[in-house]
Amino acid sequence: MKEDTPSERFEEQLAKLESIVARLEDDSVGLEEALDLFEEGMKLARACRARLESVEKRIEKLLEEAGQDEPVTEPLDTGPDVAP
Repeated sequence: MKEDTPSERFEEQLAKLESIVARLEDDSVGLEEALDLFEEGMKLARACRARLESVEKRIEKLLEEAGQDEPVTEPLDTGPDVAP
């Protein structure tokens, strides 16, 4: 089955985001570097969220095509540290 090939795979983007968070939690990062990391992290977070939303819509469509009129969806538990 052909997988969509965005510039980077979701898993790679998520790993980069996790790495950025770890660096931001390090007290030795300077203000300018922290700002650059934060900006990059926000871009990655938006890209990951968009990809997840796209996958969710695709799953809903597949469920509808399979005869389930009303797909059952629940919000993703993003944990206490992540805003919706």
